[in-house]
Amino acid sequence: MIWLGFGLAHCRFPSIEFWPAAERLNYFVLFPALLISSLADAPLRDPEVLRLGGAAVSTIVIAATALALFRRIRPMPSQRYGPVVQGVIRFNTYLALSLIATLSGPDGLETAAFYLALAVPLVNLLSILALSDAGAAKAPRALMRVVLTNPLILACLAGLALAITGVGLPFGLDRLVTLLGQGSLPLGLLCIGAALRPASLRINALPLITTSVARLVLMPLLGLAVGHLFDLEGTEAIIMAVFCAVPTAPTAYVLTQQMRGDGQFMAGIVTFQTMAAVLSIPIMLTFLVL
Repeated sequence: MIWLGFGLAHCRFPSIEFWPAAERLNYFVLFPALLISSLADAPLRDPEVLRLGGAAVSTIVIAATALALFRRIRPMPSQRYGPVVQGVIRFNTYLALSLIATLSGPDGLETAAFYLALAVPLVNLLSILALSDAGAAKAPRALMRVVLTNPLILACLAGLALAITGVGLPFGLDRLVTLLGQGSLPLGLLCIGAALRPASLRINALPLITTSVARLVLMPLLGLAVGHLFDLEGTEAIIMAVFCAVPTAPTAYVLTQQMRGDGQFMAGIVTFQTMAAVLSIPIMLTFLVL
């Protein structure tokens, strides 16, 4: 699906303007619908799910702390540091959920939505702080406005509220939201392919490789270690492994551009990791899950 999206976009089919519009439709409508429909029935009181949430937050915080320590040894400007942080702690949600749906089915998607409800706000917050060199922390209102206008974060909050209260979606809206959500993953995979920028791989070879090794190899190993500490098993262990093994998110490029980071470097990280994941994901998941 990813390579099909790349081929279609390369052939300019159906048009150049289609792919940015499709990505916006998915980001603001279809994918939030998937999060809401999955979270609305998530088993939030299950101890296994709560341990998964603790493991998710711990893994991201440990990785971000390690990067901050590395920056003290090897100083770099925020324009460069922001893409590195996003290249390590962010994850390709569309690809992760597609894998989880294949490996664990609908129940896995519900549990994975809870993972997202905790991880999406956290990685966005850490990414903004890295790109702004923590300057955003000095303007908490602006920071909260950026975080709370994120459609994925709003969808997570709405889904959590429905799950906690048990109210559900009235007047048949549950079926509508479910139908919208079903279109999110295939369109998301196509858009990932359309967003690949092979030209961005011509520079920054060493930083691209080291950042990608940290994301595609070290993060899964860290997730495995943290998962053992939290006694994750079965579906929760699979979800933890998948989210740690997938490449970084294409939306990291958009955030980098908005905050005046090194957009070309970020595009290179996204492209290189997505291409390398063709080999790394089967290897890491075989090692971590089987």
